[in-house]
Amino acid sequence: MLTLTDSAKEYLTKTTESERKRFAYLTVLGGGCSGFQYKWDMIDEEKDGIVVDDILIVDKIAEMFVLGCTVDYVREFGGSYLKVINPNAKAQCGCGESFAI
Repeated sequence: MLTLTDSAKEYLTKTTESERKRFAYLTVLGGGCSGFQYKWDMIDEEKDGIVVDDILIVDKIAEMFVLGCTVDYVREFGGSYLKVINPNAKAQCGCGESFAI
């Protein structure tokens, strides 16, 4: 359904531990420059959704938008961030935060 790279798993594990949360939570909202945007949260309670690698919960509504995606943690000179590589996206903004299907 959704794949986490090793660097994404490591980052999410460290982040949830440092914030004393149990899970990372990914959902998709309307908005952003391309129509939809990814929204990340850290949560304590398990929510209804798809659990990936015991660290990430994907919101059930977001499932159709992220089916087949890979989440990577990218480290660049200007900063680091979680990147969703979405093969279903027809367009994506320059920063990678929003996309169109």
